[in-house]
Amino acid sequence: MALIVLILAYPNLPSLEVLTDYRPKIPLRVYTADGFLIGEYGEERRAVVAIKDVPPIMKQAILAAEDDRFYQHGGIDYTGILRAAGANLIGGGKRQGASTITQQVARNFFLTGEKTYTRKLYEALLSFKIESNLTKDQIFELYINQIFLGQRAYGFAAAAQIYFGKPLKDISIAEAAMLAGLPKAPSAYNPVVNPTRARLRQQYVLRRMHELGHISETQHAAALKEPLIVKRELAGYAVHAEYVAEMARQITAERFPEEVYSRGMKVYTTLIKAEQEAAYNSLRKGVMDYDRRHGYRGAESYLDMKDIKSDQDEAIDEALQDISDTGDLIPALVLSADAKQIKAYRKGGEVVTLTGDAMKFAAKMLDDKAPPNKRLKRSAIIRLQKDDKGGWQISQLPEVESAFVAVDPKDGAIRALVGGFDFNRNKFNHVTQAWRQPGSSFKPFIYSASLEKGFSPNSVIADEPIVIPASQTGTQAWEPHNYDGKYEGPMKMRTALAKSKNMVSIRILQAIGTNYAQDYAGRFGFDPAKHPPYLTMALGAGSVTPWQMVTAYSVFANGGFKVNPFVVREIRDEREQVLARSAEIEAGSDTIRVIDPRNAFMMDTMLRDVAIYGTAAKASAILKRQDLAGKTGTTNEYVDAWFCGYQMTVAGCAWIGFDQPRKLGDKETGGTAALPIWIGYMARALKDVPMQVQQAPEGLIAYGEGRDRSYVYAENAANERTPEEESQDATPLPKPDLSTPPSD
Repeated sequence: MALIVLILAYPNLPSLEVLTDYRPKIPLRVYTADGFLIGEYGEERRAVVAIKDVPPIMKQAILAAEDDRFYQHGGIDYTGILRAAGANLIGGGKRQGASTITQQVARNFFLTGEKTYTRKLYEALLSFKIESNLTKDQIFELYINQIFLGQRAYGFAAAAQIYFGKPLKDISIAEAAMLAGLPKAPSAYNPVVNPTRARLRQQYVLRRMHELGHISETQHAAALKEPLIVKRELAGYAVHAEYVAEMARQITAERFPEEVYSRGMKVYTTLIKAEQEAAYNSLRKGVMDYDRRHGYRGAESYLDMKDIKSDQDEAIDEALQDISDTGDLIPALVLSADAKQIKAYRKGGEVVTLTGDAMKFAAKMLDDKAPPNKRLKRSAIIRLQKDDKGGWQISQLPEVESAFVAVDPKDGAIRALVGGFDFNRNKFNHVTQAWRQPGSSFKPFIYSASLEKGFSPNSVIADEPIVIPASQTGTQAWEPHNYDGKYEGPMKMRTALAKSKNMVSIRILQAIGTNYAQDYAGRFGFDPAKHPPYLTMALGAGSVTPWQMVTAYSVFANGGFKVNPFVVREIRDEREQVLARSAEIEAGSDTIRVIDPRNAFMMDTMLRDVAIYGTAAKASAILKRQDLAGKTGTTNEYVDAWFCGYQMTVAGCAWIGFDQPRKLGDKETGGTAALPIWIGYMARALKDVPMQVQQAPEGLIAYGEGRDRSYVYAENAANERTPEEESQDATPLPKPDLSTPPSD
């Protein structure tokens, strides 16, 4: 009877094409330009690996745990079945299984997990068929790549990366044993979910490896003692570039919607790892420095501790697991707090004691007079952060947001982009989506427009109070003022830009006309509708994004060409064949020239004055370079702070402000709050880059020497006053003064 069943069933077994033409679901992966993984998208996290590339210790661990006679049996291990039956008989009840690796492959690809005799029969028949058509190494390779191992990991290569943050080739004996223990029950033996049971399973695998002679007594003992550092966060990549990874995902999904998450496509962005790291770290530091300037706000929340029996209760760690890390801001539970010390249980198990300077930031919230819902006491949730010396200090989640973007002005390739303080907390990309007022960082585009109307850097304009009557505003009289409240009389345009004088900018805009300036700004990529043709445009009252600002400043950096920033260079398929590549047009093509090269050069000289003598003098002083150019920006009531600037090889823009616009605080100007972020990035981006400045193009007439050297269009030279005549009326350029914060 059994023979008849076999004869009838065998021809009806499914085709093995799914095995012989194995095409697993491989997620979309996003990389930096220099090949570092920054994002992965798909239901299954999988990395396919060839059997020859699997380290021997991993193979041995799997065989020891799952099927030590794999290379001897023909698909069904009768010896293993007898051994398991004996163990179950002695142990009383079902305790051991005897499924071979081949049977598990049959089950994973073709069958359900139901425990019926019919399913077991088909599993056995399929195992024989698989063994007849594939080599042992082929079967083993399928198993290694297909098996589910928890945490959305399919296959051992993906699991090594997810659990230990390293490629499969680099794992230790202890780590291999931990991974090999997962197939039996990924949920029960998962080291993230159940570290105790995972450890016991690992010890079993190590014992079997030793019994089978795969590892020596010394190796066995060392592996048992080795501490395993298991990653608890799924999104652990080589560099923080979550906003760019998401941009790349959206671009790819729009272009290839059908198989974007299963085909194994690879997206190569334009990011440079070292520069992205610098941008991320600098933005985080800038935000945290701002936050500390404005004081501690108290406990983040409170934990109900009525059921917690001791300071080492597992319930504490379980509760803290629900509170996500925000970069290096680690959640902790206050166990005790007074004016002398704070004891806190840090996520991960360590009890941290803070004293002296480590708790000084939070001193106000330790007082009995502190608000009850913010006071630091037992049960309070706080944040801990490492200081520069590696010690713990109390910190907090900042409320303010920020953005930074850097671009290669030659072709528009984005070199670094950070869309906010923390992607997991706020996925809103402030670089591309946040429309904010640019303040004085918009003034260069008004100045550039004026050069086309006959002005020059030496033109003298009055820095005096001005009143715009209601007849011109359409509503009520407008009385603008300078940020510092000081008026210095007639001054050169270059001096006015360096000092960010509002009165001069308004008078320039009056002279050239608001409609002309509105249209002219459109050359740089600004939307005219976002910049109404009113005199407030001179103070940056329109709306821009950091993406637009870095695009616009790149025009000055590259000599007058508008390059379109892009973040994805190419998309490849699973075989590394290029599916799509960005269309790049480099600066130098007349098709993308938007301003006169003489205009770009003259603006560059004025913007370098800003970074050497003016509101951004800190940049040149800290970076010790004379080839930096840019402009600070601070909006009315200190709501938005900006610094946008460049060196000929890279342009960058930094912004800081609240998502729901409100005052940053007195003296929180672009030079105080945003410029340090830009400087932090540029310190890395310009490392080993030689100093270089733009050369004057043809068609300019030069006046003066040194700091007083200025230029005018040759056709306007007849109307230009001599440097001696200008200097009689004009306030000179300021000397760099870094002792007080810049006014704008």
